[in-house]
Amino acid sequence: MAFDKKLFADICQEFTVTGEQLHEIAANFRYDLRKGLEDSAQSSLRMLKSYVGLPTGDEKGEYLALDFGGTNVRVLRIRLEGAGKFEVLKKVAKPLRVEGIYDFVGEGSTAEQMFDFIAELVDEAIEGDHTTHYLLGHTFSFPSEQTNLYNAKLIIWTKEFATAGVEGEVVNDLLKAALHRQGIDNVEPTAVINDTVAVLLAAAYKQPDTYIGSIYATGHNTCYLEPYADSADAPMILNLESGGFMKLAPNRFDVAFDEQSEKPGEQRLEKMVSGRYMGELFGMALAELLGEQGKKYGFTSIDMSNIVLAEDAAGVSKIVAAKTGHELATEDAESVRELVSKIIVRSARLVTASFVGIIWQLDSETKPRKQHIAVDGSVYEKMPLAKENIMRALSELLGEEAANIDTVLENGGSGLGAAIAAAMSQR
Repeated sequence: MAFDKKLFADICQEFTVTGEQLHEIAANFRYDLRKGLEDSAQSSLRMLKSYVGLPTGDEKGEYLALDFGGTNVRVLRIRLEGAGKFEVLKKVAKPLRVEGIYDFVGEGSTAEQMFDFIAELVDEAIEGDHTTHYLLGHTFSFPSEQTNLYNAKLIIWTKEFATAGVEGEVVNDLLKAALHRQGIDNVEPTAVINDTVAVLLAAAYKQPDTYIGSIYATGHNTCYLEPYADSADAPMILNLESGGFMKLAPNRFDVAFDEQSEKPGEQRLEKMVSGRYMGELFGMALAELLGEQGKKYGFTSIDMSNIVLAEDAAGVSKIVAAKTGHELATEDAESVRELVSKIIVRSARLVTASFVGIIWQLDSETKPRKQHIAVDGSVYEKMPLAKENIMRALSELLGEEAANIDTVLENGGSGLGAAIAAAMSQR
């Protein structure tokens, strides 16, 4: 069965972001930034304060980093050596749930059990040393209400966590109490940051002129250093929770996907760009082309990557047949590759528009300063077409001034960023 050529062209058009649309999205993102700085209720960006600025790059000393963003928890002992250099002296990582053995995240688990387990990991990282004073930074990637660098209260668990007694509590207080129960009073939690903020801190420690940090992976989020130029406030990193940006024109696949998602009407940008959702959107479009509208095939972003990288049409057809049961003609297999490319390119262009909205906000009166944008995540790092289309869209939006901007991979940010936050907590 050959694809309907008109339907294929229409679907490709749905996933195309024109130059004019790209400019409009960047301008709308900047508008939401400005509105959010005045009153976050007026913006689809959350504008969450991190209570930390950028490192100088000269932070030194031995610090502990707790990376708590999912069921795998890591504790690292890191020596910051200044001049952007560091060494990981010890790393301990364990899951919070092992099927049939223990479970600190499911129904019936308690805050005390969870944080006692984490305290044991901290003890392993310091190798039982209960005399040396350590400051601990904590990358905590769950929705939190923060009033200073130490004080972050969990608003609500996400990622299928159900541990009782943590929501509404200051997570560092729970950690501190657990450390005390284990006799580890020499470890002092001093900082809590979000994983996106950790990416920016880690990259800025190594490379000056880094003001924007982003995660472009299963999910998507961006933060930036707000200079507060016209106020007495000190410059501070703001976590935008930019996956929730709403001023976009979703296509019919985006709309249909959103309606059947866990949280309809939320995370519009994230649902159009992140690795978690791109495979679903591709599957929905392919189902129409195959005359099976509404059928779910379970494509992932890894499948999409493999389709783009396939040596020939037969390679594409094999990947599609494994998921759909349909053998594709050569022409249709090449069309599938084109469709996948369109979806990836749209993702990269939308993400870039958000970056440029921030750049325009930072340098509204002058040409963009020379800077790096730090990005962590599998889509940025591994998805073919993503990186080059970010650079292409930067050129489209900024013209010759795009030469001042580049993107850098920062894939160890959660641990290093937490250690840097601990060092900075003493300023």
